[in-house]
Amino acid sequence: MHEALVLVRRELGPDAAVLHTREVPSGRLLGWLFGSRKIEVTASVDVNVPNRLSNRLPPRGPIDRRLPVPPSDELREQLANLQDMVKELCRHQPRATRHDLPKELFRLFADLLEAELSEELARDLVERIRTEAPGTELSDPELLKARIAQMIEAEITVAGPIVVTPGHRRLAALVGPTGVGKTTTIAKLAANYRLHQKHRVGLITVDTYRVAAVDQLRTYADIIDLPMQVVSTPREMREAVHKLDDLDLILMDTAGRSPKDEVRIQELKAFLTEAEADEVHLVLSSVAGQQTLRQTAERFAAVGTTALILTKLDEATGVGNVLPVLRSSKLPLSYLTNGQNVPDDIETADTQRLTRLILGMGTDH
Repeated sequence: MHEALVLVRRELGPDAAVLHTREVPSGRLLGWLFGSRKIEVTASVDVNVPNRLSNRLPPRGPIDRRLPVPPSDELREQLANLQDMVKELCRHQPRATRHDLPKELFRLFADLLEAELSEELARDLVERIRTEAPGTELSDPELLKARIAQMIEAEITVAGPIVVTPGHRRLAALVGPTGVGKTTTIAKLAANYRLHQKHRVGLITVDTYRVAAVDQLRTYADIIDLPMQVVSTPREMREAVHKLDDLDLILMDTAGRSPKDEVRIQELKAFLTEAEADEVHLVLSSVAGQQTLRQTAERFAAVGTTALILTKLDEATGVGNVLPVLRSSKLPLSYLTNGQNVPDDIETADTQRLTRLILGMGTDH
C-alpha cells in the first residue's frame, strides 16, 4: 500500500486525492486458493477533496535517495490507518484463500463445481467446512463428503405431498413458465390420488392459450374418469370451482407464463384469487440455468406460491443449479418428477434423495 501511494504522488503530484483503495484477487479461482492479490488505488487530481497530506509532502523534484525524507506525524498516522484497513481486510478474507488449503478440500471444491454448483456457493460450503470441521476430518474424504451432505440437506426443506381429507375440498394449482411439464405433472398427481388413493378428484384448466394443452388434459381426464372444467375468465373460475366443490381434491392447470410478462402474471393472480387456491406449486425444470430458476421464482412469488416442484430430473446432467433457488425463494419442495410416464415418474420430495442428486451420487432411490 505504501508503494502504491508513493506511485500516486509521483505520477499525479502532491495535490492528488486518494478516492478508493482495495485488494484485488489475481485470478478467479487460483487467486482465491493461493492468496495472490494486488493493491488497487483510485486517485484523481480533478476531484476537489480536502487533502491533509498535500501540505506536508515535499514538492516534486529530484529526491536524494541517500537521504530519505522523514514522514511527518500526520503521514505516519495516515499510513498506520491504511495498514489497519489492510489488516482488517485480510482478517475477513476466507481462511481458504491461504496457500495451505488441504488437497481433500480442493478436491471437494472441484467436485462441487462439477456438480454444477456455482463457484460462490461451492466456496461458501468449503469455507464453512474449513471453519467448522475438526482438523482430523479435513484429511478424510469420506467424512468430508458426509459433512457436505449434511450441510446441503440443511439447506433443503420439503412440504410433503398434498394432504387430502375426504369430505373437505382442497384446491391445488400448478403454475410456472412454458415447457416445464405442468400438464403432465397434473396428470400424474390426478392418477395417483384417484386410482391409488381412491379420492374424488377433479380438474380445472385455464390453459386456453394452447388448445393442444386442453386436449391433452381432457384425454387424461377421460382415461382416469375425472370431471374437468375449462375456464377463460376469472368469473368463470368461480363457477367452475363451485361445480366441483363436492370433490376431495381439485387440481388446477394453468397456462405457461413468461416470468418477464407482468401482465400475464397479474392475470394469473386474478384466476388464483377467484379460485381461492389452498396451495400454489411453482413448477420448475431442473435443466434450466441457475439465474433463470432464481428469476422465475422471484417473479412468480407475486401470485402467492407456496411450494416448488422440480421436473425433468432424468434430463439434467447435474442439479446443483437448483440449490441457490431453494436458498433464495425459501419455498419447500413438494414433488420431483423424472420422466414422462403417467402416473409413475413422480415422487414426494425427500431431502436425502435430492442431496444425493445434487452431489452426483446417483439417481437410484
